[in-house]
Amino acid sequence: NWYYISWKGDIQKSGGVATNIGIHFFDMLGWIFGDTTKNIVHISQPNKAAGYLELENARVRWFLSIDAADLPQAAREAGKRTYRSIFVEGEEVEFSDGFGELHTISYQEILAGRGFGLNDARQSVITAFTIRNSNPVGLVGDYHPMLRITDKKKHSK
Repeated sequence: NWYYISWKGDIQKSGGVATNIGIHFFDMLGWIFGDTTKNIVHISQPNKAAGYLELENARVRWFLSIDAADLPQAAREAGKRTYRSIFVEGEEVEFSDGFGELHTISYQEILAGRGFGLNDARQSVITAFTIRNSNPVGLVGDYHPMLRITDKKKHSK
C-alpha cells in the first residue's frame, strides 16, 4: 500500500491517521460547532483511530480509517475509495465528494494572500495533537458504532 511506504505512513512525519486525514475533519467541526471541550480516544492504530469529542455545540463520535474494509458495502460496490459522513440530529449528511483539488485551491489562496492564520488553525491542531498523545481507553463509553463492526471483523479472522 502506497500510504505505508510514503511519508504519510511514518507517524513522525505525518502525525498518524488523526493528524494526516483527521485534521480537516476536526477543523470543520471546530468552525461549525465551536471549540473542543472534551477529547477521549478509544483506539489509535496505524490504519485507524476513533474517539469522542465534546465541542461547545455538539457531541461527536468520530472514526477515521484508511482500511478499505471499513468502507460501507455500498461505497465499496460503487468503487469509492473514501466515505465521509456525519449524522446531525439523527440525519446523515454524506460529503465524500468535492475534495479532489482541496490542497491546490488552498495553496492558490495562500499565494493570493487569502490563507488562514495560526489562530484559525489552532483549535484543530490542538485537538489532533491531544488525540495523537492520548492513551486510548478501548471500547468503553460512548464510542463510534463502526468500532463494533471492526472489532467483530478483527475477532472473526
